[in-house]
Amino acid sequence: MKRTIIITIIVVVAAMTGLLAFNKITTKKHDMANMFTEVSFGNFEISISTTGELIAENSVDIKAPEIMRGRDVRGSNIKITDLIPEGTVVKTGDYIATLDRTEFDNSLKDSKERLVTLQSNLEMALLDTAVTLTNIRDQISNQLHTVEEAEITLRNSKYEPPTTIRQAEINLEKQKRILEQLQRSKTLIEAQTQQKIRSQKIWVQRTEKRIRDYEDVLAGFVITSPSPGMVIYKRDRFGTKRKVGSMINPIDRVIATIPDLTSMISKVYVSEVEVNKVQPGQQVIISVDAFPDKSYSGSVLNVANIGEKLPNSDTKVFEVQIKLAGSDTQLRPSMTTSNKIIIKTFDNVTYIPNECVHTGVDGIPVVYTKNGFKQIVVLGESNEKETVIEDGLKPGTVLYLAMPQETNNFRLSGEELLDIIRDRQKERQALNTVRPGIK
Repeated sequence: MKRTIIITIIVVVAAMTGLLAFNKITTKKHDMANMFTEVSFGNFEISISTTGELIAENSVDIKAPEIMRGRDVRGSNIKITDLIPEGTVVKTGDYIATLDRTEFDNSLKDSKERLVTLQSNLEMALLDTAVTLTNIRDQISNQLHTVEEAEITLRNSKYEPPTTIRQAEINLEKQKRILEQLQRSKTLIEAQTQQKIRSQKIWVQRTEKRIRDYEDVLAGFVITSPSPGMVIYKRDRFGTKRKVGSMINPIDRVIATIPDLTSMISKVYVSEVEVNKVQPGQQVIISVDAFPDKSYSGSVLNVANIGEKLPNSDTKVFEVQIKLAGSDTQLRPSMTTSNKIIIKTFDNVTYIPNECVHTGVDGIPVVYTKNGFKQIVVLGESNEKETVIEDGLKPGTVLYLAMPQETNNFRLSGEELLDIIRDRQKERQALNTVRPGIK
């Protein structure tokens, strides 16, 4: 029994020792593999990768009714009280949304009540005018008879004493003055009453127009689709979608849009550091998060001239619009995209990982080869991961990925490239130096 236990322990210890030895060998091989890389040769690409979202290049806006322009209507922001779900496919004339009528219904009611009062005042003014003019006309008619009687009295007094004749003349002149005053009063009263009635009619017409305007606006508070398509909610300037309870202001009346899904754009933002590399017409490879197995081609449509700061970010970015080639009925606005903007491509060049390049205080780039050389290299263009080597390395050369520990044991090679590197350094310094008198 004891012998069996001893044998079992020996076997277990031997197995564990063997396993540890195997793991050590495997780990060492793995670490060695991770220490080195080969110089590559082939096509090289410089690109900018950024995320964005899909928008339609063209769309039809679904708007609340126009309130201010050409209408005698006053109102503040309007609340959306009902709205069909986003993504609903509609036909022309289909129901879209309902707006809150409360404020405008109250204003319409007030205007109708005011119209009743104004119409009553107009009728009273017309009656008053008729009575006043009738009275003045009667007075003028009576005065005409009085003047005629005074003229007859004057004619009959020609054989009377001079005093009697004079009294008759004075009386005739008096009655004529009274007649003239009545005629002038009639003219003035007619002008005054006409102005008063004209003013009353203007107020009545204006109020009637206001009522018609309110009724026209309220008729648009039930909103229908102007064209067939899929309804997409409008985003305000803060990026928030408009929905039930959102307020619509008279300046921005768009509630939703019906996008043209046959022509889509990926809207992205590029940092101010990289935006100078982006130009209209550059090719772009686009993928959509919703369809990871698909990719789309496109090109840069335009680049914004003015930068902006996105919410919750201090970095200034520039909007770039990328137009997708062709169409896909599965694509929808607001889908998240990944975009690779191809800045430059090089055919048949030598390149290595960026980690392989090391630069000392002298600014001379070097790499360390597996066969023991500290190789000076002439660097070309680079991207996020790799750098083109214009001179100093051949494809297939094995390099250290990280700087080795015993660098003093490596022999320097490529000193004939120093002049080329230093000339390029001088050119860069000249470009970066602001000289007096030159802007």
